[in-house]
Amino acid sequence: MLEWRPGPGAEAKNQMSDQPPIPAANDTFENIKRVSAEGNESWSARDLASVLEYSVFRNFQPVIDKAKEACSKSGHSIADHFALMRNMVNIGSGALRELEDWSLSRYACYLVIQNADPSKPLVALGQTYFALQTRRQELADDAVFKEDKKRLMLRAEIKTHNKYLAGPRKRV
Repeated sequence: MLEWRPGPGAEAKNQMSDQPPIPAANDTFENIKRVSAEGNESWSARDLASVLEYSVFRNFQPVIDKAKEACSKSGHSIADHFALMRNMVNIGSGALRELEDWSLSRYACYLVIQNADPSKPLVALGQTYFALQTRRQELADDAVFKEDKKRLMLRAEIKTHNKYLAGPRKRV
């Protein structure tokens, strides 16, 4: 009769960790994603700052500024990826206050994550998440390119075949 015994280090794995469990990146970043009626994805910089454990938004602003600089230097338009928003929030007893926020594209989120503090566990998780998402998109784009190339090749072949069929017929 076989008996199950824990392997080496199993006791350490079963003990409670001092750190809270880190949520799955996919859930974390997808849960704060916003999708417009047209299907465009965006993220709120304030939501992202909160998820990345920046307790004060003004400490997150330099990260956004670096990401905008990287966006510009890579030849992309900042306005296409970083849209300034002004939100009115209730500050108590019916009073409202305007808060600055940014609507970020997926590319902007990627740049923000790359420029955030890597010592924060969720920043490292986010870097992995957006890198994987970027790679998936590259593979999908590559598959579409290959399919288009194949379609064009078949189209040219059919065109040649149709010319042959439409050519003059010899009588026997």
